[in-house]
Amino acid sequence: MNRIEFIIPTAIVLFVAFAAGWFANWLVHRFTRVSPQDVNELDRMSQELHEAEETRDQAIAYLQQRESELSNQLSQTEAELRAAMDGLREARHEAEEMRRYVEHIQAQHTKV
Repeated sequence: MNRIEFIIPTAIVLFVAFAAGWFANWLVHRFTRVSPQDVNELDRMSQELHEAEETRDQAIAYLQQRESELSNQLSQTEAELRAAMDGLREARHEAEEMRRYVEHIQAQHTKV
């Protein structure tokens, strides 16, 4: 086997391997190509996702603001309740003192 007899079959084998590889690459790209409809669908989905994230962020901000308002309102209501309870306690104490005073006066009137 001389040099030419070795080179020609080797070149043919390499050319066939190259052609088979190129054909396989073409097939893969042909079947995995993204259609314009798919691209449009992905764009629409990404836009909807972005809008949903913005809505979520707005809802979180609103809930935080509302929570702050309700916490302030709760603390004010608790302060008012404490003040009312203190006032009620003082009123009961005064009523008890008045009851004792009236009983004391009645007791003196009955002695006389």
